[in-house]
Amino acid sequence: MTVKERYARVLEWFAQAMPAAETELCFANPFQLLVAVILSAQCTDKRVNMVTPALFEAFPTPEALASAPEEEIYSYIRSVSYPNNKTRSLKGMASKLVEEFGGEVPSDIDSLMSLPGVGRKTANVILSVVFNRAAMAVDTHVFRVSERIGLTTNSKTPLSTEKTLMSHIPEDIVPKAHHWLILHGRYVCKARRPDCLNCGLTGVCRYYLKAAKATTRTEK
Repeated sequence: MTVKERYARVLEWFAQAMPAAETELCFANPFQLLVAVILSAQCTDKRVNMVTPALFEAFPTPEALASAPEEEIYSYIRSVSYPNNKTRSLKGMASKLVEEFGGEVPSDIDSLMSLPGVGRKTANVILSVVFNRAAMAVDTHVFRVSERIGLTTNSKTPLSTEKTLMSHIPEDIVPKAHHWLILHGRYVCKARRPDCLNCGLTGVCRYYLKAAKATTRTEK
């Protein structure tokens, strides 16, 4: 199977299996999504969604968050991972939004990555979800699933995975493909124990086919 054929079959299956894939983070505007994505680093979306309603009520705007004491911000996010670092990031991000961007979330990757707490993955999430840009955010799920299925080969870094995926996935479906890979990794192709029996990609998945071949050899 060629790389082109593998991509075609994988994308076709995702389009049929998850036609309405979208982020599981709850938000009402770009600022709220930016806050939620910063909080989601090495933390579950479920946990983030538990803390953000009260956080957004207390600090509904960048101005409100920027002017809040760090201790107060921390009190709302203490249950997420790395709350001290994220408290500083949120306050710094909000301050820069107010001071340099008029309180508006910027729509280009360089400006986004200039914000405290915003790396390339976070910036690509904002570009993809808010602005519907062809941006591929590579988190641990995307990185793992892409390699297992065979969309990438021996990829060493998230950036390498991003470039490979972007070179093969049509621009108009990149925003949705990002969610396909994340959700597949979150619920089916799990890190420790992939649920291959309930996966519709076994016919093209490099990981599954390799495991099946090894099992056949052992049985012989």
